[in-house]
Amino acid sequence: MDKQAVEAQLCQLPVSQYAWIDPREIEFSDRVRYVCEHECPMYGTSWACPPAVGTVEACRNRVLSYPGALVFTSLAEVSDIADMAETLATRGAHEALTRQVRDILLQFSPDVLTLSTESCAICPKCAYPDAPCRHPDRMFPCVESYGIVATALAERNGIEFYNGNLVTWFSVLCYR
Repeated sequence: MDKQAVEAQLCQLPVSQYAWIDPREIEFSDRVRYVCEHECPMYGTSWACPPAVGTVEACRNRVLSYPGALVFTSLAEVSDIADMAETLATRGAHEALTRQVRDILLQFSPDVLTLSTESCAICPKCAYPDAPCRHPDRMFPCVESYGIVATALAERNGIEFYNGNLVTWFSVLCYR
């Protein structure tokens, strides 16, 4: 991976913070998956979410099969962080940014595993479980769906999660 060439392009995008990491630094936890299963209404409804993405162990093995990863955040300001509709409305910009960053990495790596925010929202109704994903090139599984402890990864790499009315969106892109 030509990190300098990637960074030259990243600095032209609204990326807040980023870090190059070894995927072995990533902490995985079944507790994160438990939250998905018991608190997220998207559980079992999308190819981007559990159980479709596989067990936490399968996801961990998938991530660890890559020698490197890029973690990055973007920020969105909202008037009321507790207003989930307003907060989630800012997600689309981060997903578009994640796609741009993935495309940059693909210039230097033939294989990029892209994990991003929440559940996929490309289709009004996901084909899961009756048919294959209609847009596998655009669908990014959720970081947390893989059992990744995003806060631990951020802390370990000096990436801040902001408070107040700033939403911090988080993506992990593994490459080989």
